[in-house]
Amino acid sequence: MNMKLVSGAALGLATMLVLSSCGSGGSGGGGGTQASEGGAVTLNMVAADYGDGPGKPNSGETFWKGVVDEFQAANPNIKVKVQVINWNDIDKQVATMVQNGQVPDILQTGDYSGFVADKLLYKVDEVLSPNVSGDMLQKFADFGKVDGTAYGIPFVSSARALFYNKDLFEKAGIAEPPKSWDELKAAAEKLKKAGVTQPFGLPLGQEEAQAESFLWMLGNGGTYKDAAGKWAINSPQNVETFTYMKGLVDAGLTTPNPGTKDRKTVWEDFGAGKVGMVNGGPMSIPIFDAAGLKNYGVVPIPGKAGPLDTTLGVMDWIMAFNKNGHAAEIKKFFDFFYTGSAAQKISDTYKLLPVTNGGIQKLSSDEKLKPFLDALPNASFYPFQDPKWAEVNPAIKQTIGGAVKDDPAKVLGELQKTAEAAG
Repeated sequence: MNMKLVSGAALGLATMLVLSSCGSGGSGGGGGTQASEGGAVTLNMVAADYGDGPGKPNSGETFWKGVVDEFQAANPNIKVKVQVINWNDIDKQVATMVQNGQVPDILQTGDYSGFVADKLLYKVDEVLSPNVSGDMLQKFADFGKVDGTAYGIPFVSSARALFYNKDLFEKAGIAEPPKSWDELKAAAEKLKKAGVTQPFGLPLGQEEAQAESFLWMLGNGGTYKDAAGKWAINSPQNVETFTYMKGLVDAGLTTPNPGTKDRKTVWEDFGAGKVGMVNGGPMSIPIFDAAGLKNYGVVPIPGKAGPLDTTLGVMDWIMAFNKNGHAAEIKKFFDFFYTGSAAQKISDTYKLLPVTNGGIQKLSSDEKLKPFLDALPNASFYPFQDPKWAEVNPAIKQTIGGAVKDDPAKVLGELQKTAEAAG
């Protein structure tokens, strides 16, 4: 769960928007279509894949085909073509679409703010009915606003906590999960002594390095931007945090070469019993279930002096581009998604959390999701509302993993320069 706008991608996007799609109707490319046979309008949508990729039972193609088929049965004059792209590639491909003027009608991804400055998006009230907007979790919906106007619609959410393997803890003689960094290090040392190859799972690869980093920053009072709205990536707190993390890495208490490891790989290792502790979210649970891991616990993430009283709240977004003039059709699709079974299905399929009050209420009895649902109201977020986050986020993903390999102050300092140059 993430996103931004970066340049690049040498693929032919007109072709890409035809390939890897689901749904039916017109054949056009990324710039949307005019009326197709029978006067039907075709909406082109690009979406991130929350599943395990094409051909897998939980693939994005399979999920969206079910949604689109149901929608089109109820709305025969609106066709929806969905192109599903994995998280590692979607930024580049969407950036190229925009550069080529071949924007989709709908985009579902991890950030919206980079499109606002160029006036590419519909306002939320132009493509979402008031009753649907009114059911959104207010704190989440507020993050969809730039200068007081909403452009991004929360799509799904998540929160993070610490998972720990109870069997490995018992084997290592650890009575309780750690609450502080000192306790975390002590537990990791015991796990290593007991033969656990990855005492603490530390994914700082490009997929979602900004999330793991933010969780550690929060534990020491750090963040990406300070209370005054200035970039604070190389703040003393953050340099201290990464210096501590580097110490864990150097001592062999974490995933080897964290900057090269993505979260899914580390979560799979946790499911396989190779990792003692790992930060994760509800979307981690299906991976652990698939591996047959049952005896694990979930607790608040340890901070420097004690457990965090906040956590990373992650939101992904859905938005509508205004180029093709399909606001009425997009509104029908969005209203269908949020008021029907589709939003519930995405929570059931991927263990992601809803963004509506009604959706949260439906899941309130799910014991596996309860720790994350409870954490949502006091969650902390990335600086979504700053359009420059769309430029800074990719830089963080690509390089911050080096801060636990090389000089933390130098790596964070370079990222600070990149952020300040962005604005």
